[in-house]
Amino acid sequence: MNYQETCDYLFNQMPMFERQGADGYKEGLGNTLALDEHFGHPHQSFATIHVAGTNGKGSVSHTLASILQECGYRVGLYTSPHLVDFRERIRVNGKPLSEDYVVNFVQQERSFFEPLHPSFFEVTTAMAFKYFKDRRVDIAVVEVGLGGRLDCTNIITPLVSVITNISFDHTQFLGDTLAKIAAEKAGIIKRGVPVVIGENNDETRPVFEAKARELEAPIVFAEDAPQVMGIELQPEGGLLYHTTTFGDLTGDLGGIYQQKNLNTVLFVLHELARQGYLYESISEMSKAKNLYELQEGIAHVKENTGLMGRWQVINKNPRVVCDTAHNVGGWQYLSRQLSMVDCQQMHIVFGMVDDKDVEGVMQLLPKQAIYYFTKADSHRALSEDVVKTLAAKHGLQGDSYPTVHEAYSAAMRAASRNSFVFIGGSSYVVGDFLKKCL
Repeated sequence: MNYQETCDYLFNQMPMFERQGADGYKEGLGNTLALDEHFGHPHQSFATIHVAGTNGKGSVSHTLASILQECGYRVGLYTSPHLVDFRERIRVNGKPLSEDYVVNFVQQERSFFEPLHPSFFEVTTAMAFKYFKDRRVDIAVVEVGLGGRLDCTNIITPLVSVITNISFDHTQFLGDTLAKIAAEKAGIIKRGVPVVIGENNDETRPVFEAKARELEAPIVFAEDAPQVMGIELQPEGGLLYHTTTFGDLTGDLGGIYQQKNLNTVLFVLHELARQGYLYESISEMSKAKNLYELQEGIAHVKENTGLMGRWQVINKNPRVVCDTAHNVGGWQYLSRQLSMVDCQQMHIVFGMVDDKDVEGVMQLLPKQAIYYFTKADSHRALSEDVVKTLAAKHGLQGDSYPTVHEAYSAAMRAASRNSFVFIGGSSYVVGDFLKKCL
């Protein structure tokens, strides 16, 4: 098989939650442990940081990886989903693994893993950990796929566990209350391993405190004494962060939700410093050379790690932006940012998948925009006509288009130089846009 045939095999021959929803979700760690044993426990060859949460875990993971790279470490980064190419999921110092590695891994190992009937994510996680061992990484930032307790990344014992936030998503697997979801995410907390909680509320905080107490894991709530005090939007699309310890820091990620994410990152850095992985203390990081490395890591997240789809500015006249926010928690921030956009007319290319709180998101969408309802190339995608019908109940007006490419083309034809065009609602919509419209 060549690379494309290998990807087709991975996507189509194995249960894959991202394509199939519930039918592609496999609960439990049995296959993961079997694969780990087969490959000689590769995750034990490098240090790790484990990142869970409903929203923000991708941005936090990429930002941590970027800073660690600037500090001179050889850094593995494992995230999901990919937007354009499968290889986005597995990187070392920002560079994806090679096509040949993917092909050779599947060809050489399929005789072992096929009898297990593993999921796509189980095989991908095994590939990532083996690749990081082969490439001799110093440290790997590992993003949880879904939940935490039963996620197949949860065989690692990290230097620090991170839970960015809790909101309603994947409730059919994780539970229908914030406390139940928090309990699943808290499953990544390990005995004696420090944990940083990015955001919390009255429902989730007791869950985290109880789990940390049970496992004697030191716990820090980043919101209790925030280090990021405010942000300013920058003309080119990034943010200026005002911090208590490091002064002003310029970042290349543009969503206003990045304030919470960077605050979480700075607390993780503090814990790494305490363990001697960066500097002797967080105060040491504020000195000239160390501050420069931190600044560079925050300023070049996209360049250092290849992160896409986070308030990503595509074009200036008209201004075109895409973002992968796909649930109510993400859209609470995104709707605020859209309301801050100064433009002659707003055009929104929008689609969602069938297991999200579609109507909850639609309540947050700007009513004055012109909509281009569409469907991503995914079995989970809602029909463009269904999205249009649901949207009309919320006063959202527009036409429907069978593909993201057709919807985007229509939006660009209608847009003037002073318009604003947004593409989002689903990671798959953004993925189709980046693959087929640019």
